[in-house]
Amino acid sequence: MTAERIAAPAPTREQQVLDRIERARRRKAVVREERITLAHGAGGKATQTLVEGLFVEAFRNPRLAPLDDGAILPATGDRLVLTTDSYVVSPLFFPGGDIGDLAVNGTVNDLAVSGARPRYLSAGFILEEGFPVPDLARIVASMAAAARRAGVEVVTGDTKVVQRGKADGCYINTAGVGLLDRPHTYTATAVRPGDAVLVSGPIGEHGVTIMLARGELDIEADVASDTAPLHELVATLLDTAPGVRLMRDATRGGVATILNEVARAAGVAVVVDDAAVPVRPAVNGACEMLGIDPLYVACEEGSSRSWTATKRRQRWPHCAGTRSARAPRSSAASAPTRPAWCC
Repeated sequence: MTAERIAAPAPTREQQVLDRIERARRRKAVVREERITLAHGAGGKATQTLVEGLFVEAFRNPRLAPLDDGAILPATGDRLVLTTDSYVVSPLFFPGGDIGDLAVNGTVNDLAVSGARPRYLSAGFILEEGFPVPDLARIVASMAAAARRAGVEVVTGDTKVVQRGKADGCYINTAGVGLLDRPHTYTATAVRPGDAVLVSGPIGEHGVTIMLARGELDIEADVASDTAPLHELVATLLDTAPGVRLMRDATRGGVATILNEVARAAGVAVVVDDAAVPVRPAVNGACEMLGIDPLYVACEEGSSRSWTATKRRQRWPHCAGTRSARAPRSSAASAPTRPAWCC
């Protein structure tokens, strides 16, 4: 006796639609456009493709994967430090870096100089209509690489697109969360007369690099941005030199602006020995031609070659002393026996 073959029931129209949706969900998102359009910021399919095909692919991690309105982060009982910053640099790509790694490193360093261990970042992109997708992919890849180097995760983000001419290609906003597991709080009000000031490397390199990269000045110099994460250097400093009172990231406005802000907050005067401030000849020469003071030029302080920090009674290279107006001025070589605050 031959068994009759029973035909499977034909799928209903509803099932066909569900199967098609499931296949679409499994399909890897690919951004096929060459330039950003307003549709990429409208919240529909183009937005979803951009987010999944570019951002999620670059920053992939379990906390980002749900793509919820917020990331759920574990807490261990430590104090949290939250910082935020926005990046509108022009040009977007420059010797030594680009707006992508600058955004990650700048946020990581803001957390580090607060005494925190950087853990999580957000990334918000404001894109101009017509911005090249390959340039955006390059920026995102740079951010992802910088995040891996710094040991942080990009766990949430946002994308907006504005009309052509309403932005300078690409702006990035970040927020950063770090864990403050040290008992000390590093604040300007803790600075005292007699403290020493340290810088982590030659100043002014980033700002001069950006000014020359714009091509508006007929000046050539062998300079590159020193953008880099400083969290490991800061941790070593704090482990070695418990007398540190304050740390600041001397970006916009440079070291001089930081010194003025701290002096005002702490009610002290700051005496700077110009000979003790490290400035590379190329940067110094460019600043002289432009008629600007390197102390007021933005830094990213990525260099670790120019400072060492050991015990409180040992010497600190590249220092200038902070003093009250009544305190005697001393040289950089004799200042290091005092607690320090850093730029």
